[in-house]
Amino acid sequence: MDRYDQLYRLYEEFDTETCSAYQEFVDLFPPVDSPVALSYWDDASEELDDHRDTVADAFPDGEVLADIAARVSRDQAFTGLDLYNEYGRTVSVLVLDVDETLRSAGTTDNEIPRETLHLLTLFHEAGVPLVVCTGQTLENVKGFLIQGLGNEIVHSGTLSIVYESGNGVFTPGQGEDTKRLLYEDLDPEVRRVVDTARQTLFSAAPENVRRGCHLQGNEFNVTVKPNFETGSDAAVDVIDTTVVYLLDLFGGVVAAERGVDPDRTDADPLTTEWRRATTRRSARYSKPATVCPT
Repeated sequence: MDRYDQLYRLYEEFDTETCSAYQEFVDLFPPVDSPVALSYWDDASEELDDHRDTVADAFPDGEVLADIAARVSRDQAFTGLDLYNEYGRTVSVLVLDVDETLRSAGTTDNEIPRETLHLLTLFHEAGVPLVVCTGQTLENVKGFLIQGLGNEIVHSGTLSIVYESGNGVFTPGQGEDTKRLLYEDLDPEVRRVVDTARQTLFSAAPENVRRGCHLQGNEFNVTVKPNFETGSDAAVDVIDTTVVYLLDLFGGVVAAERGVDPDRTDADPLTTEWRRATTRRSARYSKPATVCPT
């Protein structure tokens, strides 16, 4: 019986939904001292063992199928097998974004859900490296990962943080390579433009930008964040202005670096008209306004 036949039989003949529900309950049950609550956990654990044993006894690779029954849906199982057959290998690394992936401002109040943290722990225990990619600062991401996953996993040497949209990589436990400042490989002219823009950012900014935003403490990127509630009309309005202002600012600094007139009227990308036309795509979302030269 090939793997597809085993999966068809598993999901047709066995109560995988109940098995999965018991597994989730056992995995995510909060630590409590209540004898009554612990009794519920013991009962669920016994039921889970019964379901898993039933599956394990029915297949040659029973333990593997029991794990599949307890942790993934039918569609997920077949998708995983399709990918394995296509590429001939298992997952080598898990790469994840932060906002609206690991956590959501709309549904999780910017916290990583417990079930997500548990799944990341399972991947770690299975030997799969974790890579978290984000536009945020290293300290921010490292802080909530340590809080959620614990120091042992974060500093295991198999978890990396790619921060500030790829400008730096942090992999604890790698000696001199633990923190790699990739922006140091950029041309001096690029770094000089970013430094100059950061230093002059608020001195020439419109008043609503100066009063309604703050500069995020990045190592390299220039990120301006609104002081208002995410998604509010005030946040949308000030980011609308800030995105346009940032593009004008950087365009002017680049023009000065190159020794050209930033207000000339031809179709050069440095012109004010062209720079402003490129900003409309992101202004409606009230997200932080970021300029990332890389």
